[in-house]
Amino acid sequence: MLSPLLGSISLERVLIFILARDQGYATEIARFYDASLYAIQKQLDKLEAGGVLVSYTIGKTRLYEFNPRYSFLKELKNLLEKALASYPPEDQEKLKMNRRRPRRREKPL
Repeated sequence: MLSPLLGSISLERVLIFILARDQGYATEIARFYDASLYAIQKQLDKLEAGGVLVSYTIGKTRLYEFNPRYSFLKELKNLLEKALASYPPEDQEKLKMNRRRPRRREKPL
């Protein structure tokens, strides 16, 4: 959807994922989209260098989120929200489902 404007489908995926879940890490994003980890890491590094994202580590995991001091954050989020709204409803739900805790051992799927 936004890849012609942003220049890369990986960049769009990273931004949409972080918008929907507020934060994310490279492996999580790559697995979600079944994309190349290298491509996702490259986009995350590029966005962090440009000041769009900030990162911090928890254990061995580097988490990324939007930089609240980024000058055009409000406008960027508005654009991404409109793009996300044009996704099919099942894709929107899948993106917004943010399960981080492990499942109980005997609990059925």
